[in-house]
Amino acid sequence: MWTTGARTFLGLGLAAVAMLSARPAAAQSAPPPPPLPPADAVSIWTIQDENASLTTSDRLPDRLYANGLRLGWTSREGGAPDFMERIGQALWGDGRQRIGVDLTQQIYTPTDTETANPPLNDRPYAGVLLGTVSLIHDSPGARSMLGLGLGVVGPAALGETVQNGFHDLIGQNRNLGWDTQLHNEPLIQITSARTWRLPMGTIGALETDALPELTAAVGNLRIYAQTGVTLRVGQGLDSDYGVARVLPGLTGTDVFQPTRPFAWYVFAGADGQVVAYDVTLNGNTWQNSRSVNVTPAVAELQGGVAIMAYGARLSYTQVVQTQQFQHQKGGPHQVGSLALSLRF
Repeated sequence: MWTTGARTFLGLGLAAVAMLSARPAAAQSAPPPPPLPPADAVSIWTIQDENASLTTSDRLPDRLYANGLRLGWTSREGGAPDFMERIGQALWGDGRQRIGVDLTQQIYTPTDTETANPPLNDRPYAGVLLGTVSLIHDSPGARSMLGLGLGVVGPAALGETVQNGFHDLIGQNRNLGWDTQLHNEPLIQITSARTWRLPMGTIGALETDALPELTAAVGNLRIYAQTGVTLRVGQGLDSDYGVARVLPGLTGTDVFQPTRPFAWYVFAGADGQVVAYDVTLNGNTWQNSRSVNVTPAVAELQGGVAIMAYGARLSYTQVVQTQQFQHQKGGPHQVGSLALSLRF
């Protein structure tokens, strides 16, 4: 249910979204960033899976944030409708814009998945299905994103169908507590993010850079603010703004435009999230349901590798996340994220 604190943070979150969506002020003393590469006439398809089993740890793999599956399409530059192009120019000034559309399903389970009636202080079962339309704006040295997501939490999100159906397929035991999952509820989510690319020089033939990022989101799915930075070492770093993640998390979006035949990098990053509301933890907004108390401050560490060649980008990210709710068991939660993007 909504709390006074959540309503207060909603106002702050809306202010943060407006701030991130505002046209950036001109730098007074910083050197001008490198110009944008030639306009990209290619669209991009992405498939991504984040799974607690895709980790370096096999301890309690199928729990908490158990799986996130995303299919995305991003237009060529200049492919956004005219009215969205005008919005982007008004918000962020000159630059090149694309539209992104994706469909995401996320599955959440308690730590104890072997009982039909999990403990009340464990994470509720929940499935989330969200379709999102995003405007992506590139200006020299920065990428901005504004997204609107609509969807549902509850049985209509097909979390039980997908998870237990896959378990049946691979001969794994079913998770038994899905009858206790959150009820059906429509969702709306507004997300704004900005990532900067700051070159840090070279080490021999290797380039280095930093990707500071700010994100704010409001809606009855989540209300949160996030800040973090990713450090990269490799070749062709100006081909993208980092790898994609299923939100929340540090993400450079699906857009990549290789600046050399073979580009690659390894990366490490950290972010902090201030969370006021999360329907998958707080429970349904207008109905009684299972719920737990949100931990207001969450930190993540992530690292991985990305390779770009032959019109494709393949990336793997290992994520370690601190406690998201009070009385969470099992220590830091780990998730592996595997993404493949193809340019057509």
